[in-house]
Amino acid sequence: MQRLIWVIGAIAALAAVTVLNSMPAPEAASTGAARAQHSLVLTGSSTVAPLAGEIAKRYESAHPGTRIDVHGGGSGRGIADARQGLAHLGMVSRDLKAGEGDLTAYPLARDGIGIIVHAANPIANLSKAQLIAIYTGEFGNWQALGGRDAPITVVHKAEGRSTLELFLAYTGLKNSETRPRVVIGDNEQGIKSVAANPNAIGYVSIGTAEYDIAHGAPIRLVALDGVAASSEHVRDGSYPLARTLNLVSAAPLRGLARDFVEFARAEQTRDLILAQYFVPLAQ
Repeated sequence: MQRLIWVIGAIAALAAVTVLNSMPAPEAASTGAARAQHSLVLTGSSTVAPLAGEIAKRYESAHPGTRIDVHGGGSGRGIADARQGLAHLGMVSRDLKAGEGDLTAYPLARDGIGIIVHAANPIANLSKAQLIAIYTGEFGNWQALGGRDAPITVVHKAEGRSTLELFLAYTGLKNSETRPRVVIGDNEQGIKSVAANPNAIGYVSIGTAEYDIAHGAPIRLVALDGVAASSEHVRDGSYPLARTLNLVSAAPLRGLARDFVEFARAEQTRDLILAQYFVPLAQ
C-alpha cells in the first residue's frame, strides 16, 4: 500500500515537472509576443505585390526589427485572406464591389490594363470590337487584322484575377465565351508567354508592362481604340481600361497595420510608385 502511494506521488511529481518544462520561459513568451506585434502579412494582387514589396523594404529599413511578408496569388486571394484573418492586409487591383462592404480599401495608386503583343508584331492598334473577335475566336489569324499570315495565340487570365474581371467588364464578355490557348496567373507569366511567342496576344498591368519593356522584354503595348496604353494616359483619364490599386482590411486598422498603410500612402513612397510605372494619387 505504501509502495502504491509512493508510485502515485512520483507520477504526479513527474507530470508537474513535465508541464513546467513544456511551458515557455517568460523571456521566450515575451519575445514571441513582441515578434507578432512587429510582423505583418500581405497577400493578393500580383500587380500590387511588387510595389508593396518595395514599400515594405523601405518601411523595414526605417523600423529595424519589423518584418513585412508580401505574397501574391491574385486579388481574390487578397480579399478572402483579409476576410478570414489569414492576412493583415489584402492587395486588390480594382475597386471594391457592392458585396464587399465588409472591407475597407486604402488606395495606393492608379494603373491600366494594357493589351500586349510580341515586339515583332506589326499590329499597333485594336478596337474593342476587334479585341472581342480575337478573344471569342472569330479572328484566328493575324492576317484578318492586317498583320502577317499567322495563327493568333490567345493568352488569358485565370479566375480570381482582377485583371480578368476588368477585361471581361470592358469587353462585355462572359468568361465562358472566350477561347484562350494559354491561361496564366500573374502579370509576369503573361509577359513571358507573349515575349516567347511572336503570334501571342495578352493583357496585363500597364505599369508592369512598361517596367518590363524598359528592362528589355520583347513585347509592345497596343493602343486601344486609338488611345495609347501608357501611364500618361491613365494619369490624364483618357485611357478606357484603368483601375485603382488598393490595400484592403476587414477590421479597423491598428498598430503596425495602421502605421504601414499610412506610410504606404504618404509622399515618401511616391518615387517607388513611379519606379513601378504606376500613377501616384493626388496627395
